[in-house]
Amino acid sequence: MPSLLPSLLPRTLRSIPRLTPASLTPRIAILPRCTPTLAVTRTMATVPSTTKTPHTSASSTPLPMLPEFALTDNIILVTGGARGLGLTQSSAFISAGATVYVLDRLEEPDKDFVRLREKVGGEVLHYRHLDVTSPDTLQKTIRSIGEHHGRIDGLLAAAGINIDKPALEYSKSEVDRVFEVNATGVLLTAQAVAAEMIRHGNGGSIVLVASMSGTVANRELPCAAYNASKAAVLQMARNLAAEWGEHNIRVNTLSPGYILTPMTEHDFKRPERERQLSGANMLGRLSTPEEYRGAALFLLSGASSFMTGADLRIDGGHSAW
Repeated sequence: MPSLLPSLLPRTLRSIPRLTPASLTPRIAILPRCTPTLAVTRTMATVPSTTKTPHTSASSTPLPMLPEFALTDNIILVTGGARGLGLTQSSAFISAGATVYVLDRLEEPDKDFVRLREKVGGEVLHYRHLDVTSPDTLQKTIRSIGEHHGRIDGLLAAAGINIDKPALEYSKSEVDRVFEVNATGVLLTAQAVAAEMIRHGNGGSIVLVASMSGTVANRELPCAAYNASKAAVLQMARNLAAEWGEHNIRVNTLSPGYILTPMTEHDFKRPERERQLSGANMLGRLSTPEEYRGAALFLLSGASSFMTGADLRIDGGHSAW
């Protein structure tokens, strides 16, 4: 039987519509525009990470950052940022172009904060002494920042405390204090920041630092009050996201695993405790504050523009067993 391909091919080709620039225009027009360049020239200044980084040759050229990760000219507030996790994230936000206000209960910031401010300059890193459980001072401070800049673009609520002891030994005052800082203080801070975002009409992103311990029970650590307070933060974020979405305010949580910070290092670095905690996750080690920079930047920037009411858990696989 003679092949039908020679006779069908011309008709098949004629049935395929020709693509012209005019016919492509409607398809191209629906894609969002983005700026091809990123005006971020600040240098990251943090404590060197203890994790391994990919090898790059001397001739390799760094790829430009995606523009949606930029925080250029953003005003970002960070509670609990005088040291540890909050300070490391503050450095990342500055490197992405933001001006950062650190709010912390320490009378004077940690020496690492002072070194960072000397490096990046006082015009992009500010310090305000306050306690997140003092609503009047908290609201006045946040309102003054909003009035000064005419906007507030983001919040990382990282202030938190822990009292590590068996549940049978907690006093009422200890439980109250943990919840006052970790839950009530977080809500009051988010409330004050959201009010400024709504007042100035710019929307923004709010990130509440929760914990993997708000989702799973920790066999290794007896800290029921802390874990319950972080579970409250997770539910709080979902409710705030639902309420404030109409104002273009996104609310998400960042849930770290076991992490070495100035608050935890004294306990976590004991050889027997470090072995116990490291063995509880799939990577067999504790995390460092530097390993959460990218996640925090993602959540506060336009890179997560369609993400709200969600939790980003980074725990080395601890919760996946």
